[in-house]
Amino acid sequence: MLANDLPDSALAGVTVAAAAVVIFLGPWVGARTDARGTRLPALVATTIAAVAATFFLATGPIWLTAGLLWVAVIGVNTGSVVYDALLVDVSTPENRGWISGVGVGVGYLGSLIGLGIGLVAIDVLGWGHAGTFRSLAIGFLVFAIPAFFFIVEPRRRPESPPGLGVVVARMFASWRLAARHQGVVPFLIGRFFYTDAVNTLLGGFLAVFVLDELGLSRGFLSTLLGIAIGGAMVGGFLAGRLLYRVRPLWLLRISLLGWVLAIGLAILTDLSGVLGMAWLIGPLGGVAVGMTGTTDRVVMTRISPPRHLGELYGLYSTVGRFATIFGPLVWAVIVDGLGWGRNVAMGALGVFILAGWWILRSVDDMPRSWPLELQVPLSESQDEGRT
Repeated sequence: MLANDLPDSALAGVTVAAAAVVIFLGPWVGARTDARGTRLPALVATTIAAVAATFFLATGPIWLTAGLLWVAVIGVNTGSVVYDALLVDVSTPENRGWISGVGVGVGYLGSLIGLGIGLVAIDVLGWGHAGTFRSLAIGFLVFAIPAFFFIVEPRRRPESPPGLGVVVARMFASWRLAARHQGVVPFLIGRFFYTDAVNTLLGGFLAVFVLDELGLSRGFLSTLLGIAIGGAMVGGFLAGRLLYRVRPLWLLRISLLGWVLAIGLAILTDLSGVLGMAWLIGPLGGVAVGMTGTTDRVVMTRISPPRHLGELYGLYSTVGRFATIFGPLVWAVIVDGLGWGRNVAMGALGVFILAGWWILRSVDDMPRSWPLELQVPLSESQDEGRT
């Protein structure tokens, strides 16, 4: 939460405001990187925006912190559009599942390091919230720098990028593009439902539940987060290995059932008062989030034509942002509007995940053989080499 005395709807407000921007910005950035033939400059720009905003968190009044958090969330989520699309540049169809799993696992290793930096800064060094956010921002930048310099993108023929004024029309065009390719639209609809729940929980509401509903300490929460991050690393690496043997969509649906079980345990912990069960939430939810992140992106790369992958990843991100608007709003209405409590809000998120699980049953994620016009455009030198 932004402050301990603020209602759940305060965090929801910042999240919704950021998602409303990314809904339009994500597809536009994805389409521009497709057209320009390079994604790294956009990744650098969005990362710097997120780092700068994080660096100055907690340095002024609450409205300033809320505004900086808004900028940071926009930067991270817009950058995710570009980052996800780079998966095809750093992998082959044969090892894509493993590379995705390594990316998720190493990403959560970074989260574990970030948690350690935060604990040392605030509890050991006593730097307070402002100093802790500065430390995390510097860590964010340091660990992002290798991607800026060591990822080598294949040469693509640049095209004229679309202007910002056509972003809305491009969104509708992206949906029409998605509808022309089997499985993309049902996958995105299913993703809306399960991302609705997952992003809401990871966006801070799980921490709210543990601290304010279960009444556990911040130290317990930090330990639980550490365990969950370790579980996410295991889940990412495990899914990456299993993707050599099983279909990614099957693993994705299994991971969603793990989320439902974790949510059920959280509710049961509160209702029963047996707080020891809370220790199971971290590892179970962690493994589920690692597997979800690994398999989700691989499914998207399988069902999307390479020529339009950046644009469709923009749509993929947009669906996630719509879900990020819807989930916190549902939580705020249930808890602060209707007064039904956080257990009901958690239950609603579990229902959303089950809805996504059910919709995904109709998606075929078998590898496609794309025609030449839907493959990645070659550079002029590659064209000459082909002839």
